[in-house]
Formats: sequence, C-alpha cells, structure tokens
Amino acid sequence: MRDPYSVLGVAKSASEAEIKKAFRQLAKKYHPDTKGGDKDAQKKFQEISAAYDILGDKEKRAKFDRGEIDANGNPRYEAQGFHGGGPFGHGGAGGSRDFHFTWNNQNGDTTEGFRAEDLFADLFGGGGRRRNQARKGEDFDLAITVSFSEAALGAPRRVTLPDGRDLDVRIPAGLKDGQQIRLKGQGAPGANGGPAGDILLTVSVAPHPYFTRDGNDLRLDLPITLKEAVQGGKVTVPTLTGHVALTVPPNSNSGSTLRLKGKGVAGRGNEAPGDLYVKLIVTLPDKPDQALKDFLAQWKTDYDPRSKLK
Repeated sequence: MRDPYSVLGVAKSASEAEIKKAFRQLAKKYHPDTKGGDKDAQKKFQEISAAYDILGDKEKRAKFDRGEIDANGNPRYEAQGFHGGGPFGHGGAGGSRDFHFTWNNQNGDTTEGFRAEDLFADLFGGGGRRRNQARKGEDFDLAITVSFSEAALGAPRRVTLPDGRDLDVRIPAGLKDGQQIRLKGQGAPGANGGPAGDILLTVSVAPHPYFTRDGNDLRLDLPITLKEAVQGGKVTVPTLTGHVALTVPPNSNSGSTLRLKGKGVAGRGNEAPGDLYVKLIVTLPDKPDQALKDFLAQWKTDYDPRSKLK
C-alpha cells in the first residue's frame, strides 16, 4: 500500500483530529453504499481504511513513523531480508484484513474494539452493518399563501408535493400568519419498512383590504356620513361571513367604536369566536356639497371641540 499519509492526504505533522476528519470525508465519499458496487471505489475505500488503521492508532502510527512497521502494518524484518507475509504478517500477500480501529474521545480516553462499521453507521445514518435497518422517509417542507378569510374561517386547499403528488389539505380555522401544519405520514416513503415522512406546511396569510386581526378579534374602520353621525341610524357592515346591519347611535363622534359579538375569527377547539370592532369614521363627500356649505354657513354654535386642549 502507498504511504498512509499520502492516502489520507495529510501531512506527517497532522493532528489526530485532522487525520480523523480526513478519513471521515474520504470514507463517506468512497463508501461502497454510495457507489453502487463500483469496484474502483471499493478498492479506494479499502486503501483509505487500511491507512486509517495505521494513522488512527497512536501506537501503530508511532511504530510506522519509526520504521518498525510498513504501510500495511506488517513488522519490518530488514535484518532477515524480508518483511510481512507468512506467519509474521497480518494475512500475508494477497490475504484479507479485518480492520480494527481505536478511537480517542474528547477526554483523551481510549475506546478499544470500535470497528469501521460503527463509524459508517454514524456517517450514513444507519449504513454499514445496519444498512438494512428500517428508516423513516424524508420530511417535505412546503410553504403556501392563503387568503385572510381562509385562515380565519378554515378552508380546503390543494398542494403539490415535491414528488409530484397532489394532496388536499384542510386549513384549520383561526390559523395565524407563519404557523406550521404537520401532516404525519404524507412525506416520502420509508425505507426497509420504515414509516413515511411528514409534511411541514408553513402558511402565510395574505392581508385583507379592510380587516385587521387582533388575536381572534377583527377591527374595521367604517366610514359614515355626517348625517348618520348626527342623527344615527342603521348602516351595513361587512363581516367575514356576509353583511350585517349595525345601529349607529345619534351624535356619534368619529373614532367611536361599536362591537359585533362573535363576528371575528373562528375559535379553535373550545375557544369562542372573536368579535368585530367597528370604528366609526365620519367622512365628508369626495366632491364639494354646496347644500352642506350653505347649511353650515347659517349654523351657529358656541361648541369648541378643542377646548380641552387649551
């Protein structure tokens, strides 16, 4: 075998952590599970494993650096004119080798008996000797935008999954902007009998042209005429479920707020629905009204609405 430092692509002064990192990267790249039985990759992988068998063990690495063992881990018998093979080697020429790894943890302790398969299980999430273990399928992350009314009242929606499937989803009533829905078992199929993954559906809520949401309550600015403000009367108010009649009391100031009970966002579970708070906004005509001007010119009052500001 070639020099193990060259195989792993590290310098002779490399630290244990650098050697381990290099081995993990190469092992993941050339592992047979990822190469579909590629013989060249399998050969490369065996070479990488053999190199780490030397450099990943403090004692073996020291012996190699001193020239006591060769790149295959066999003792050097220079005085007898040969090295490795036969009863003195680890399998001899052309023999198979069972690689045995020694790992150092963060505390500097040594754990004996760790095999390559254990590392590969970590690298591939169940590879190596656990390659046939049941595994959960991949989760799908999706994002959709729904209307204000759909989020408030609930509605069915159809979404297209990354694998091309169409799925009908029920948007629950009262959903808030940015909330996530988990659809269990609707993701990618599992492997080796494992369960299917989930769908994580993040929902954005489009703004409404005139409603704003405050918890489960809704707020609405309602324009009214000067006559309606002074004399009072019934006005039509939009809600999420249709228009309703609202009584404006006489002498209502702009900014006065009235409540329509239960006309807000639908409650979730045992929650009661929210209310609709209607803020009255006295609004003059877009075009000048000469009759109104004539009336106000004759109207005499000592009322000063700014008296409290003096």
